[in-house]
Amino acid sequence: MRVLGIETSCDETGAAIYDGEAGLLAHAVYSQVALHAEYGGVVPELASRDHVRKTLPLIREVMGEAGLAAGAIDGVAYTAGPGLIGALLVGAAIGRSLAWAWRVPAVAVHHMEGHLLAPMLEAPAPEFPFVALLVSGGHTQLVEVTGVGRYRLLGESLDDAAGEAFDKIAKILGLPYPGGPALARLAERGDPKRFEFPRPMTDRPGLDFSFSGLKTFTLNTLHAELPGTGNSDQLKADVARAFEEAVVDTLVVKCRRAVRETGCRRLVLSGGVAANRCLRERVDLMMAAEGGRSYYPRLVFCTDNGAMIAYAGWQRLRAGEQVALGFSPRARWPLDSLPPVGA
Repeated sequence: MRVLGIETSCDETGAAIYDGEAGLLAHAVYSQVALHAEYGGVVPELASRDHVRKTLPLIREVMGEAGLAAGAIDGVAYTAGPGLIGALLVGAAIGRSLAWAWRVPAVAVHHMEGHLLAPMLEAPAPEFPFVALLVSGGHTQLVEVTGVGRYRLLGESLDDAAGEAFDKIAKILGLPYPGGPALARLAERGDPKRFEFPRPMTDRPGLDFSFSGLKTFTLNTLHAELPGTGNSDQLKADVARAFEEAVVDTLVVKCRRAVRETGCRRLVLSGGVAANRCLRERVDLMMAAEGGRSYYPRLVFCTDNGAMIAYAGWQRLRAGEQVALGFSPRARWPLDSLPPVGA
């Protein structure tokens, strides 16, 4: 079964074709970073309009790269949520229309299920069961995964997601959009011994996260130090380093707890923040100490992309799942409300 995947949940347009026997045949991503950089963040209306312009050309590109005509596609998967509702409407309308025109089934894919399953595109792929840390600009969640659609939420952020916290501190530091990767680069020049920031909610039981207090602590530290320093650039690097260390340590502590509580010895990291080099290194060390292993998608599949949507859609289409004519994207959509495949 060959599935066309379409991703338009936020500020990246993605298209890909996944074959159940041959694997990923083609994928392409168009980033709107340059479009939104002027505003320091995503402007939803501009994002939607750009998806209108880019989605069909990107689909033509991956079809051409795979050497396939329309008749060779067996199903269409599109992101139906969560995300920006206008952006979601673009991909859903195009995906459902193509499936109707080609007379093939369509399936509405949960964006975070796509991220969760993205490491399945790699070799070796993780086997079930495993614990997943979904960490991005919009979500920070720990999930116990026993199969496709069999998800138990273990913990989540009570306020900002980790990626959102990275972006906000980057903006305070005067870094360009997108802030998270820029902050990570700046942190490489920081002195790890200058500041010690708190590790929020690690001194109490549970698997939930909170980063709002850490953001306030970071801002107060910066304001307190700026008047007395002769090198504001080094100060910003040191603050960036302390902030990144605090977020990474917090994520690792909660992952260790989740692994121990569930008894799983496989940990999956997915989402944009999973591309952070410091986080990957710390998680690898932690899982080795726990006698387990960590899994990640390649860097291009950490951020939003069509390949993860095509794969997640293939999993559900091959099990007979499909949507009726019409579409209803959702800005909010709990991951643990999804039906299990094969149930």
